[in-house]
Amino acid sequence: MNKLLLVCLFTCAGFASCKKDEFNGNKTNLPAIPVTVSNVYGMFNGVPTVSTSLSGGGAISIMLSIPAGSGRTIKEITRVGLGTVPTNFKVVETSTGLYNAAPVAGSGTTVNFTTTLAEFTAKSGINVTASGTATSFLSRYFMFLITLDNGEQIFPVGVRVYIAS
Repeated sequence: MNKLLLVCLFTCAGFASCKKDEFNGNKTNLPAIPVTVSNVYGMFNGVPTVSTSLSGGGAISIMLSIPAGSGRTIKEITRVGLGTVPTNFKVVETSTGLYNAAPVAGSGTTVNFTTTLAEFTAKSGINVTASGTATSFLSRYFMFLITLDNGEQIFPVGVRVYIAS
């Protein structure tokens, strides 16, 4: 009986001394250089959101920036994709099925991506219409692959678009 107790004790001690993974439910995978949305309308469920209006022509502008003290500048937005969740980075890791495959040049620590609701409808196949006086969100998130001046690539969280009628 004592041998069994010793074997169990050593087994438990062995498992307790194993190296644990760094991940826990409270930790996020944030890039070393954070990307923020400068023209943010608000945060909805932790997702940066910009706004547009149907009556104003549906122009969408997403201004992304990195801290001036980071020592880096934004070379370009290399790819733009549409995702169904704000962390679906796979849509910009590939070079097919993109919303915008042409690079958008950065200017210092900022870069501005522009599109319209009409272009969104044409490229996504999702029709954006006014339904009474209700307001809504686009059903997709804009996902970006940003390349810095040193070649480092960053995947910021997706950006949502709020539509006022």
